[in-house]
Amino acid sequence: MMVNLDLKLTCAIARSTHLLGDKWSLLILRDMLLHKKSRFKEFMESKEKIATNILTNRIKSLTNADLIVLLDRNSTKKSRQYIATQKGISTLPIILELYMFSIKDINESVLNDQQIQIKKQIMSNSENFVNSKRIGYMAFKKDLLSKVIEHK
Repeated sequence: MMVNLDLKLTCAIARSTHLLGDKWSLLILRDMLLHKKSRFKEFMESKEKIATNILTNRIKSLTNADLIVLLDRNSTKKSRQYIATQKGISTLPIILELYMFSIKDINESVLNDQQIQIKKQIMSNSENFVNSKRIGYMAFKKDLLSKVIEHK
């Protein structure tokens, strides 16, 4: 699949939208990077209520695109965890830009306290927000990886 993708999509924007253009892929990456979710069940609990078949397909496509990876191939279906790759982590500024594009149009009365706090952090210094989330995710990822190694 990737060979055909490389040949057909020579425009960088077309390639990016092919990999990230559906809302579910971006929301899964958002949940991983900003909310440190790693399990299928955790993604299902997101407020957007993704259907199980769509989640399964998006996890597969994100894995095929090298944006996420299964943490432990020997894990059971219920204990599977996924983590973002470096390529997946590099989408954090894209996710933040999409946030900034729309947040001005959302009335604060519909946001919960956590969302309002995030908005304040991003609007006051978006670069610091991205860096802190990247560092936090890398620590989370390191912790997950060390637990997999301990159990082997």
